[in-house]
Amino acid sequence: MINKDFNEKCAVVGVFNSKSASQTAYFSLFSMQHRGQEAAGISSSDGKKMHTIKDRGLVTQVFDEVKLATLKGDIAIGHTRYSTAGDDSILDAQPVYARYDLGELAIVHNGNFTNAEPVRKKLIDKGAIFQTHMDTENLIHLIAKSDKTELLDRIMDGVKKVEGAFSLVFSNETQMFAVRDPHGFRPLSLGKISNENGEDGYIVASETCAFDLVGAKFIRDVKAGELLIFEKGKEPKSIQLFEPNPHHCIFEYVYFARPDSTVIGKNVYKLRKEMGRNLAKESPVEADMVVPVPDGGVPSALGYAEESGIPFNMAIMRNHYVGRTFIEPTQKIRDLKVKMKLSPMSEVVGGKRVIVIDDSIVRGTTSRQIVRMLKEAGAKEVHMRISSPPTTHPCYYGVDTPDQEQLIASKSTVSEIAKYIEADSLAYLSNDGLLDSVGRDLNYCQACFTGDFVIEPKE
Repeated sequence: MINKDFNEKCAVVGVFNSKSASQTAYFSLFSMQHRGQEAAGISSSDGKKMHTIKDRGLVTQVFDEVKLATLKGDIAIGHTRYSTAGDDSILDAQPVYARYDLGELAIVHNGNFTNAEPVRKKLIDKGAIFQTHMDTENLIHLIAKSDKTELLDRIMDGVKKVEGAFSLVFSNETQMFAVRDPHGFRPLSLGKISNENGEDGYIVASETCAFDLVGAKFIRDVKAGELLIFEKGKEPKSIQLFEPNPHHCIFEYVYFARPDSTVIGKNVYKLRKEMGRNLAKESPVEADMVVPVPDGGVPSALGYAEESGIPFNMAIMRNHYVGRTFIEPTQKIRDLKVKMKLSPMSEVVGGKRVIVIDDSIVRGTTSRQIVRMLKEAGAKEVHMRISSPPTTHPCYYGVDTPDQEQLIASKSTVSEIAKYIEADSLAYLSNDGLLDSVGRDLNYCQACFTGDFVIEPKE
């Protein structure tokens, strides 16, 4: 089993040639806060020296105007992180920063190196001293120990020694680099920023919703296996570092990405509505209303309601000041936060047959609490519908799903899960239904649903 301490990646951003680089990075991270709430960080460069601030907490908790003012320069890279159980050390927040023989270097990483353990062991055997649990730190050591004389060559040398999922952004005092793994597991897009002096600035980010907030113009997705080089006074240079073999993460469409983002040329909101439509076709049931589990279930519930003709109702209210639940450290905290986060309206669901739509079931405990709360609020029947297939396997590529034994669908049938969550009925969207929803024009990684891993982790 892969060391889960390594699996803690979320969202990245890089801003180049912008007078307000750190502020742009801050707002970009804010727009991608849904990808991780445990820690945030930004490293900037003023051309001579790098500055780094990172800490536990939300983006708005880590940074204020005074701190951002200290992050000087026209280059900035940033990161938001979600953590795994039992580890919230500030040392494990990103960017990962180091001084080495060529100067200073900072790295942010979305993904997961599947060969992290053997690479780290080999580095330790050669005398490397690690400060964090993050696999990203492996790359700092690989670059520092490379016998190449230029940073670009060292980055290429280091990246070729790691495997798995990685959307990476690097910065030194004067340059920025972005690279995506040959499978393109995790998303990364390139945009352009207009500066007041007429010069072009550039931004790379995990999601295009970051571009919308900061007024950047989307250019294109970074290609699978591509390395981009950003230098002052030049357009970004592209090197196809790896032979592309795309397997884009389908879970980005199901859950992770924000609905207003465009991922690999496809609007997430539209795809989620289509998932709901196909779910209604595959698993109809007589009911009085369709109710989403906010916020993830809303687009799919709209699609289900439109296809079925059953009225849509926002009968569950969400407190948006409570973070996600399945990524929290303990089950006790997860249970408490469900009640803090979601509240059904008895005036709406009382005496009604309810179809409740959610995007996934992980352990099943959250779904059981939702069903119980709806029935306590007076719902006559509660039929759970899930707009993705059963999650049967953990992800090794940067989504923090639990170990397989904790995934309820890995050990229980649909009827057994329905009984456990106390629903009157339960149905999932089929694999074919999911592919029909997102389109069959791209290759996807569906390992969390099928167990067909593109790359197996190495011990």
